[in-house]
This record gives sequence, C-alpha cells and structure tokens, in this order.
Amino acid sequence: MKIPLLRLDPALPLPRQTHPGDAGVDLHARHSATLAPGERTLIPTGIAVAIPEGHVGLVCPRSGLAMRHGISVVNAPGVVDAGYRGELQVIAVNLGDETVTLRRGDRIAQLVVVPLANLGFDEVTELPASTRGEDGFGSSGP
Repeated sequence: MKIPLLRLDPALPLPRQTHPGDAGVDLHARHSATLAPGERTLIPTGIAVAIPEGHVGLVCPRSGLAMRHGISVVNAPGVVDAGYRGELQVIAVNLGDETVTLRRGDRIAQLVVVPLANLGFDEVTELPASTRGEDGFGSSGP
C-alpha cells in the first residue's frame, strides 16, 4: 500500500520499515526535546500523511526507547484518522527515573496502519451469554 506523504522537513529521513515485514515505520523527531522523569511533551515528526479511507494510523511507542529510557507515547496508541492532514506529532512521556534528551532525527515512535471494521451498534436489552461473562481485570489469574 502506498500512502501519500507530505514532507514538511526535507532534512529528516522518510518513514520506512527497518526490516521486511515490520508492522510499523519509524517516525523521527523534528525538534530535540529533553524530558525529566514524569514529564511529557509534543514532538512534531516533519511529515503529514493521507491515511486511506477504511484504515487508521496508530502511533505506537518504540520498544527500545521504552526499555532503555522509559520513553513512551502518552495516548498509546495515538489515533490518526483517515481525514487528518496535519503534521503527525508524538505525545512523548518519560516514565523512567532519569532525564532523557531526544535529538532531532531520532526515531521516537512508529506508525502502524491497519484496516478498520465499519462499526455500527444494535441496542439490545441483554447481551448473549459467553464463557467469560462479566469477569474482567485480573480474572485470568496473576
């Protein structure tokens, strides 16, 4: 699938899959940002895209940044609707114990594009039974 992409910062690398078959493409920081523990900030990526109708873009954390530094995406995954045409931005948060600096050009998140179900709802007076029932948080054990 080819997705229309507008480069807002030509000096940054284009998003790409690092390995064949990877689910996401890397997003790069347009500006440097320093995050103290517990701090969050909005980091632009220097690109805008046109997600195809019937799909959604999901901005997800990078596992390496999460493991090494505690950097995540506050609203993970961030949703990029098909109609949005503005610059992709990442709401980064430092969940670690040390101040972290993300430099311009660093890979800060990844974009995953997936098809959507065309949802509708039928209001009912009761839901059909299931084996799980209403068991929720922690119901499958430790």
